[in-house]
Amino acid sequence: MISNPNNLPMTNPNPSQAHTEEHKVSGDQLLQKVKQIVKEGNARRITIKNDTGHVLMEFPLTIGVASVVLIPLWVAIGAVAALAGHYTIAVEKRVE
Repeated sequence: MISNPNNLPMTNPNPSQAHTEEHKVSGDQLLQKVKQIVKEGNARRITIKNDTGHVLMEFPLTIGVASVVLIPLWVAIGAVAALAGHYTIAVEKRVE
């Protein structure tokens, strides 16, 4: 039995209910592509990796997140994109 002493939500998504896809983009396309993925609305988590596979950013997306909440995220992604280079965006999507 798993203990949850703080009564926090335990997120252990069922792998059969999600799949991951990857998109390779250049630095100048990074922010635009992430915004497009968020707008599509079926992403659970987005991970941004550099060209060597090192995770630079990872963030979960909740249903109904407001764009005002995402403004700091856009700024952070813009800063990562300014470093130039090529990135991989791994998107974990909900299976409907």
